Amino acid sequence: MNQDHRPHIAIIDSNTLALIGMKQILQDVIPIMAADTFGSLAELMAHDSDTYFHYFVAVNIVLENRNFFLERRHKTIVLTNSSDPNSQLSDFHCIPINVPEEKLIRSILMLEQHAHAQGKNLPPMPKALQKKMLSDREVEVLSLLAQGYINKEIADQLNIGLTTVITHRKNIIEKLGIKSVSALTIYAVMHGYVDINKI
Repeated sequence: MNQDHRPHIAIIDSNTLALIGMKQILQDVIPIMAADTFGSLAELMAHDSDTYFHYFVAVNIVLENRNFFLERRHKTIVLTNSSDPNSQLSDFHCIPINVPEEKLIRSILMLEQHAHAQGKNLPPMPKALQKKMLSDREVEVLSLLAQGYINKEIADQLNIGLTTVITHRKNIIEKLGIKSVSALTIYAVMHGYVDINKI
């Protein structure tokens, strides 16, 4: 396993594209975790499987290895194609993945917030991520952006000019190194700038 001291999560799926996408999303949503990817349970087993904080696992792999995951159900999250609760595995926490990106990210954020008591059960953030990087006004702009407001609405709400909003957005993107609205929303929720129920 990697030598960094962050807790690791394992993503287990035989679909390479799904692995790459889920790894990217999880690293955005839970930046203090390191995500490792595996194409099968056998690959995971070869890497000290019980040291992982969570397993995000494709439903078919859980079904093929039910006993292994049942014994570790408290840290297993099943990635399912169905959003119908009646067709999901009742013994496990399931996240539907065939949904729009915003909905998937919201599901993972809800899971993270619920499971870790607003982050209280998680290890401390690395120092670089703890620093306050944004000005108060930038935080206000980011919060409204995460809630789905467009530039003109943000300008009206904060009583500032449209070009000022655009400048703030540009500064936020440069300071955080984050371009997509989804990733900015994740950052805003994880830092407590916006209530998850408002996104």
